[in-house]
Amino acid sequence: MRKREDEGCARKRKTEAGQKPEDCTRPDSPVIAAFKVFQLELDTKHDKYERLVKISRDITIESKRTIFLLHRVTSVPDVEEILNEADVKLDGVRQKIGQIAEELKGEDLHQFHRAFTPGIQEYVEAVSFHHFIRHRTLISLEEINARLVFMRENKGEGEVVWAGPSVLTFQITPIDYLLGVADLTGELMRMCISSVGNGDIDTPFQLSGFLREIHDGFSYIGNTGPYEVSKKLHTLRQSLGKVEDACYTLRVRGSEIPKHMLADVFSSRAATHLERDDPMV
Repeated sequence: MRKREDEGCARKRKTEAGQKPEDCTRPDSPVIAAFKVFQLELDTKHDKYERLVKISRDITIESKRTIFLLHRVTSVPDVEEILNEADVKLDGVRQKIGQIAEELKGEDLHQFHRAFTPGIQEYVEAVSFHHFIRHRTLISLEEINARLVFMRENKGEGEVVWAGPSVLTFQITPIDYLLGVADLTGELMRMCISSVGNGDIDTPFQLSGFLREIHDGFSYIGNTGPYEVSKKLHTLRQSLGKVEDACYTLRVRGSEIPKHMLADVFSSRAATHLERDDPMV
């Protein structure tokens, strides 16, 4: 008797709902309509992610070209001309970062962070390299973010009545800043090699002290920081070791080795130093 009553109540509820199980497979079913909304949201997010990946790739390419340009400062008489040309290239990179800011407007940055972090790290590396060559100091995260402010025109779409210029900002995360600075040490090591090859015996000693300060700063973080930062600490130590070894060679044997042979002697000692450092983890 109890079972018959339960079946009757179930039929009544189904009749009141006005839906049968097979109705869920119909195109106009509320379930199908809900999943179409989910599909649209996922497709929109995926398309945005792919656009960010493409912009990040463009930022990486232009930043690398800027770094290659800056390496010419060790072999040209007019350093300021190279720095001004690099300024123009970095302005172009910042405009592409402005495109990322537009894409992220109203979005959660961390949902799309993996899409654009490689390009942002490369930009930090390029802009910090440029800043070091001009000022011989490390650019701060606040200084980098202060330049990432963009003016955009409102289109007055939807409920927006006022159509005027708006301000967009992009804030580089501390992790991306640290990873970019860690990569900078490799460029400074290459700059040291180029300087030695051109007979400049002052720049390697400046680079050695600067790299030592960066290394000491990263040592405070150690293994307590993000995994990506601790992973790059070994490469940072290698770059510092090569530069310090170059300074040792210049100080001890610089007077007895012709300037045009200094680069070869340094390169051989750097290779030996690298082999000695390989077992480190």
